[in-house]
Amino acid sequence: MARVKKGQTKRAKHKKILKSAKGYFGARSKLVRTAKEAVMHAGAYAYAGRKQRKQQKRTGWITKINAALGEDYSYNSFINSLKERKIELDRKILAEIAEVDPETFKKIIK
Repeated sequence: MARVKKGQTKRAKHKKILKSAKGYFGARSKLVRTAKEAVMHAGAYAYAGRKQRKQQKRTGWITKINAALGEDYSYNSFINSLKERKIELDRKILAEIAEVDPETFKKIIK
């Protein structure tokens, strides 16, 4: 069986890692082992961040709706009454209506 040398393949893999670690501080952008670790962590953080962004958006919408409802009406009972009456407006749209057109939002509350 022939002997396989992997110089070219390994160099290509190393270049790929170092290219994605470009701009990292110190050894993280120069040394392959350190760069690989940094790139792996960055990927994990990016993946988690995409999920967190969606959670933060939803939290923002809920905060806007709750602020527009004021002291007299709770968010929980508002959402529950919407579901009972089969009004299918999602939180994003409700938050936008509450911010842009408060009069329409007051009609929705009633």
